Amino acid sequence: MALDNTHFGAQMIAKLLDGPKKLFFCGIGGVSMCSLAHISRLRGHDVSGYDRARSPVTEELEELGITVYYEEDASHIDGCDALIFTVAIPETNPEYAAAKAKGIPCISRADYLGYLMSGYKNRVGISGMHGKSTTTSMAELVFTSAGLDPTVSCGALMKDVGAYHRVGGDEHFVFEACEYMDSFLDFYPTVAVVLNIEMDHVDYFKSMKQIHESFRSFMARTDGGIALVNCGDDDVMKAAEGFEGRLVTFGVECDDADYRADEISFVFGCGHFNIYYKNELLCHVELKVPGAHCICDALAAAAAAHLCGADGESISRGLALFTGAGRRMDRAEKDADCGAAVYADYAHHPTEIGVTLNAASQMDYEKVFCVFQPHTYSRTAELFDDFAASLAGGGATEIILAPIYSARETNTYGVASEDLCDKITSLGQECRFIAQFSDIADYLNTVAGEKDMIIIMGAGDITKVIPHLCSEK
Repeated sequence: MALDNTHFGAQMIAKLLDGPKKLFFCGIGGVSMCSLAHISRLRGHDVSGYDRARSPVTEELEELGITVYYEEDASHIDGCDALIFTVAIPETNPEYAAAKAKGIPCISRADYLGYLMSGYKNRVGISGMHGKSTTTSMAELVFTSAGLDPTVSCGALMKDVGAYHRVGGDEHFVFEACEYMDSFLDFYPTVAVVLNIEMDHVDYFKSMKQIHESFRSFMARTDGGIALVNCGDDDVMKAAEGFEGRLVTFGVECDDADYRADEISFVFGCGHFNIYYKNELLCHVELKVPGAHCICDALAAAAAAHLCGADGESISRGLALFTGAGRRMDRAEKDADCGAAVYADYAHHPTEIGVTLNAASQMDYEKVFCVFQPHTYSRTAELFDDFAASLAGGGATEIILAPIYSARETNTYGVASEDLCDKITSLGQECRFIAQFSDIADYLNTVAGEKDMIIIMGAGDITKVIPHLCSEK
């Protein structure tokens, strides 16, 4: 069970951390936590932390002078002024438990991120059920191309930066705003971007009404600022009802949008299009990443950057440089032993699966083999039929299912990948369940060939299949 977010707020945290402090980060190697530790170090704090395994991220932090421990021990927090934690850690974590026992302030990641961003003039929070990381990565390139020197916190590897974060100037802060557990309600955006809304995180959100209210509250966090919303998404527009700030819309082939993508064509599955602002041509864009969904992401990134001062030429140049974010239709360095191209993708919701497989089907491969690892029992059970439909209808040659990745859950739902496999097969799609990653790789190297594509899909540890696939080259 995940820990709860704290809600101290920026002002209280500022009082707690007035002057240089000794800070300990639980889960310091995490995608967002590493950026918070880095920024804190630059602000003069004495930073240390724990992570369960050494990684390139933790090694980079160590190079910055940050002490990283790889074994849990309550003594690590001796003398600390505050502990920052990710809600993914258990309540029994020794450092967290010791800090609570000693009365050391424990601050959740989202709460602390809200405090850090509060000092920036323009704070662009990119939210939505899908596309946050891609849009944030695109925005980083556009802001950078425009000379705006952004500080960025992203949920995926930004390839041009080689990291999950970028430390820039103190005027523009671009960040991924996660809705899970209402984490984004601890943030302070001046521009709240909403890409899309639908049912997800069913272990927390119990109705669309609750989701609408959460996103409405996120937009209200701008305190009279800008909500940049996708007018092509009915649920987004429903959440935006009653917004009291400046409502700015974007949309693909949507005549009424303030920012509009139009005159769309595709070259090897990659979108080429014009962006209009108030019906005036802003720029022409030629993407290097496949999929119609990337057009909407690019439009949102362009609109956010334009609102913060980027011109059309910088937008076009920045988007042309984007070659994808980590684990978002990300081609592996090596092909499979059988010669097939191998891609990794983070898609773990039926909608994401559908658009990703659709993009893959347009990439000029003869066959597309999809390896999918369902993520969490709750999501698999509650969206079971939607998963089956998206996997069966995406145009893949064959679907291979791995066991469900449990993440933070136990299987109280009585659902298994074998059940999903049976449902997909009943819909006419070739599908098989294979339990071991090495066996998945062996099977694919037998049936796939040099003109084919293998896409490794899911939000868990399914990418561990790749070394087995690409073992001989």
